[in-house]
Amino acid sequence: MKKKYKSVLTIAGSDSGGGAGIQADLKTISALGCYATSVITAVTAQNTRGVRAIHPIPPVIVQAQLEAVMEDIGPDAIKIGMLDRPEVVRVVADCLHAYPNIPVVLDPVMVATSGDRLIAEETVSALIEMLFPRAQLITPNLYEAEMLVQRPITEKNQLLDAALDIFDLGAQAVLVKGGHLRGELVADLLLWGYKAYRILEKPYINTQNGHGTGCTLSSAIAVELAKGAALVDAVASASAYVWEALDTGKDVVTGKGSGPLNHFHSPKKLEIYELDN
Repeated sequence: MKKKYKSVLTIAGSDSGGGAGIQADLKTISALGCYATSVITAVTAQNTRGVRAIHPIPPVIVQAQLEAVMEDIGPDAIKIGMLDRPEVVRVVADCLHAYPNIPVVLDPVMVATSGDRLIAEETVSALIEMLFPRAQLITPNLYEAEMLVQRPITEKNQLLDAALDIFDLGAQAVLVKGGHLRGELVADLLLWGYKAYRILEKPYINTQNGHGTGCTLSSAIAVELAKGAALVDAVASASAYVWEALDTGKDVVTGKGSGPLNHFHSPKKLEIYELDN
């Protein structure tokens, strides 16, 4: 009987500092027991202090990477991160159209932790039109949610209305991450229908090492979906993993700025399953 690894594909930008982007995704997928593949959409020169330069990958090369992975290895789930141009969004959307049964987690990387906008308005529109309906889950942080709903979000009780408005944009499910709302408890809100939602709360961790938290969470959710978990369970498991990664890495010094999470705090063996033929 032939066997196969559970596989997760990440489509995102590269972070030379290793804390976020493709590098954080690959670490997360591997640490949680899946085989990681990647499509790089942009190469960044960055470290824990910030981004120095960005080199966009030509859409034809993005397409070639994507087709190469999809046609051969065939992921069990897909995580999408940084898509910085409408033409790249279209390439990804067109390719995924041929694979409607593979779960997709979309982390709409639109705003930096500093609050600076990372992509143009036309790219946001392309994401909403072409990828929001395709993704099983959209995972905006607070700044990205504010951009999507076009109003400030300053209180936890505003998360539900924001999630509902993003749901109305065509999303199948929405996880609004409230990590930037400081308090004793950090709240994320998962919504998968007009009356179906769940609030996930964790104690706030005081640490400088939060670079790549969003990338890590979306990748971890994709891993759980690849393993067959229901959406609510996948988000809960991924949230617990990220909290532990933050907690166990909170006092570790990596660089002179915002350091990474401890992705390998409790690594798992590669998931293997038997093929039917």
